[in-house]
Amino acid sequence: MSLLVLVRHGQSVSNLQNVFTGSLDVALTPKGEQEAQETATKLRGFHFDTAFCSDMLRARRTLDIILRQLGQADIPTHYNAALNERYYGNLQGLNKADTVQKYGEEQVDQWRRSYDVAPPGGESLHQTQDRVVAYYEQAIAPSLQQGQHVLVVAHGNSLRALRMYLEHFSAEHVKGLEIPTGGARVYELDNALHIKEMSDL
Repeated sequence: MSLLVLVRHGQSVSNLQNVFTGSLDVALTPKGEQEAQETATKLRGFHFDTAFCSDMLRARRTLDIILRQLGQADIPTHYNAALNERYYGNLQGLNKADTVQKYGEEQVDQWRRSYDVAPPGGESLHQTQDRVVAYYEQAIAPSLQQGQHVLVVAHGNSLRALRMYLEHFSAEHVKGLEIPTGGARVYELDNALHIKEMSDL
């Protein structure tokens, strides 16, 4: 049996400022560092064989805090842009509330929550899922097929995309999926990588 744990990075500077972050490479806030430490506390007793992470600073720092807190900083760790946050195009750096005032709540909700609608100049969740799932199948699944315990640290939308794939969510269902900063989801998988059990920490 293999184990897969998905963790969203702790609160970032842009999360605090309520702006569209996307590919902006921002740091964690002090609260974000604390959230990463709290996630590590919840993961005590887990031993990981390998870790996969976005190559963005906020995810890398979250992973570093977790592994150091667990005393597992020496496990093999793989960073890849395929796990990076969804690219928000022309919305990146804009305040979300101001954007709602300019374009209307319904339009902004479409850009943020829908599966197929991309923000102007940006990436839809569908496009994000294409790259995330391709990387999962190429790099992460082989470790799981060997019975390893795997930790993945990424972002709200890249993890929404991966959870949609793993849990067979519909495009309608994924609209309502919210993953909190520092949130962790645990999957126990059988030899065929089907989910036997899953839970949030």
